[in-house]
Amino acid sequence: MIATPDGLRTVCWDLPCEPSIVGKARSMVRGTCRSWGVPPQLADDLVLVVSELLGNAVVYGRPPVRLSLWATTEELCVRVTDHGPEDPRRLDLSPEAIHGRGLAIVEALSDRWGVVHSADETGTGKTVWAAWQWCGERSGAPLGS
Repeated sequence: MIATPDGLRTVCWDLPCEPSIVGKARSMVRGTCRSWGVPPQLADDLVLVVSELLGNAVVYGRPPVRLSLWATTEELCVRVTDHGPEDPRRLDLSPEAIHGRGLAIVEALSDRWGVVHSADETGTGKTVWAAWQWCGERSGAPLGS
């Protein structure tokens, strides 16, 4: 983890492009949330969003896959990058559908989300991100103290 004097905290993991990594990543994210003082409800939402975004990346994307989190005193963000050529799609599904709700979950749980396309020479790949407003810690002391 990297922390800067202005309160920015970041962590990044390069992950194997295999479905079994999703559970391990949830645990890593939960531990990071605890160390950053992220409230449990927000941490639960973040962990579920990571599951959805990372699951999509390892199933539909291409390696390398990178998971990163960053937090300031006002915002928390997760990014999942893969090098597959296809954009994620939000599907409108019937209530009986068992798959395909990942981006609807991301949209429902985060304050905002989006996709940034790769600017590398291959022209493939993207970063899918989600962000939340929050009151984090400043200089090690909770806000308002």
